Amino acid sequence: MTATTGPAYGRLPAGPPPVVLAGARGHGRLHLANLRRLHGEGRLRLAGICEPVPLTEQEYGGELPPQSADFGALLAATGARAAVVCTPIPTHAELALTAARHGVHLLLEKPPAPSWAEFRRMTDAFAEAPVACQIGFQSLGSHAVPAIRRMIDEGAIGEVMGVGGAGAWARDPAYYRRARWAGRRRLDGADVVDGVLTNPLAHAVATGLALLGTAYADDVTGVETELLRANDIEADDTSCVRVTTPRGPVTVAATLCAECPDEPYVLVHGTRGRITFWYKQDRVLLQRAGHGPRESRFGRTDLLANLLDHLTDGTGLLVPPAATGAFMRVVEAIRRAPDPAPLPATAWRTEPGTGRRVVTGVDALVAAAADTLQLYSELGAPWGLTREANTR
Repeated sequence: MTATTGPAYGRLPAGPPPVVLAGARGHGRLHLANLRRLHGEGRLRLAGICEPVPLTEQEYGGELPPQSADFGALLAATGARAAVVCTPIPTHAELALTAARHGVHLLLEKPPAPSWAEFRRMTDAFAEAPVACQIGFQSLGSHAVPAIRRMIDEGAIGEVMGVGGAGAWARDPAYYRRARWAGRRRLDGADVVDGVLTNPLAHAVATGLALLGTAYADDVTGVETELLRANDIEADDTSCVRVTTPRGPVTVAATLCAECPDEPYVLVHGTRGRITFWYKQDRVLLQRAGHGPRESRFGRTDLLANLLDHLTDGTGLLVPPAATGAFMRVVEAIRRAPDPAPLPATAWRTEPGTGRRVVTGVDALVAAAADTLQLYSELGAPWGLTREANTR
């Protein structure tokens, strides 16, 4: 993926810019720790925290910055120049629009929006404001991504035939009780689309599209989905998707009901070899005809630090909204697909001690989908699947 150049909206003044965090609990704790790290390095000033229920000093681990449940009021009171938004999926668009109205640059957690319409509404607002926005697909900050793209461009694995992705994770019942929106497709009349491919393993989809060089909305010509659930939820927990592009297919299979949870990966298929990228570990394995396997590890660029560099010296953004357009086409296809089909009770078992549901044989199916670029139904999954095709 090529970083975008810019900015066209002026640069930050000298000194650490004030930055606000919206959403400091749950996954937001990671953003809070990163903000405090960058604050300690003098890169920014943590100016405020937005939470419906304020953090305590015990939670924060020291004297707290200003807090407010009103994001817009906090931006105004602190004079924030940038914000990090890590809040429930249905709130992303409104909080992003609030930041744009205040001229505040943004790191927005993935998925950026629960629908294509909300995504477009945000991107239009960013352009009009104008403000910079970085989408929180941290895997796309990995230095492995440009390295793999160079391998592909240099013909290391021959002609690329497509990309597969595999994610076999496990989540217990508490995962779906952590918030009202967890595991929902809709809530209070609003889209949520909190499925396995759109939230917990969304990186596999976005990274696969990026490695193929098809990250933009116009790169997608069709999407096929197979959405299922073993848990008693509204959204999907065991699904696969195949995205059709002019450069080949991207097929990603994922589950939160794995037998033996393992690291997710993306697999680039070529006529003379393949490249496997374990994106959480920044680990790459190159396998090609006539050569021994070569494994490499890479560093990664923090996306908030990259946003700050973009605003101070014009460094290109690594994950601007436009570079998640293809991913949002997938989100929209999943949103518009029929509700996920419940797997038959014979397809899963309950794990003693944790109460989590485990789908028999799903780990092998997930790996086979990434390896063959086929969907579950094409692999003979015993679940009576039907495919939903959505074209642009």
